[in-house]
Amino acid sequence: MLEIHVSSGLFKEIPHFKLGVIEYKGITVGNSPQMLKGRLQMFQESIYFDLEDKNVPELPGIQEWRAIFKKIGKDPNRYRHSAEALYRRVQKQNYLTSVQSVIDINNFFSLQYQVPIGIYDLDRLEGHVDVRLGTEGEEYIGLNGRSNSLERLIVASDLIGPFGSPFVDSARTPVTLDTKNALQIIYLRPSTDLENANRLTESLMNMFIQVHGGDGSFRILERQ
Repeated sequence: MLEIHVSSGLFKEIPHFKLGVIEYKGITVGNSPQMLKGRLQMFQESIYFDLEDKNVPELPGIQEWRAIFKKIGKDPNRYRHSAEALYRRVQKQNYLTSVQSVIDINNFFSLQYQVPIGIYDLDRLEGHVDVRLGTEGEEYIGLNGRSNSLERLIVASDLIGPFGSPFVDSARTPVTLDTKNALQIIYLRPSTDLENANRLTESLMNMFIQVHGGDGSFRILERQ
């Protein structure tokens, strides 16, 4: 099992910070089954109608992660966490179309839980993983195609350097059609109790395996 640590500095800033971590082995990535495509489309339409009389930042999960960004020193209006970015797309009816099975499941559960979720090709990672605050000068090319400064952002980092963040993930470790083993990180709401954290994480793992095959194991990382 991959060694993953959450830094004491992060727990000091966000005492109830917790992650759902899932490792997958022997998966097959491909086009999404029709069931998943249909659910993703219907769910987005449902969210769109729910948002007609609401503002995205008022949603509980979106609000909680905005507060985290503010607490660590990032303006949540300039640095929108990935779940908020998805919700704002849906609000504009700029619906997410099917990309491939892994991305579709990530997007579906990120919308459902209102939290950022990252997934990474395990075979592209080197050594153990630290989840911490980015330091001055740290940056990477993100999946948005831009160079992103990581200073004071929450990052997941291996021996090579940061590869993921609830803001935007790097272009170094994405899951592709060739991926066989993957690491998924759910940036849970700190207010989520341990029982619900386990339930949500296991639910995501089970649906993922249903679509991709392989084996999975999960755990919750929190302050001891």
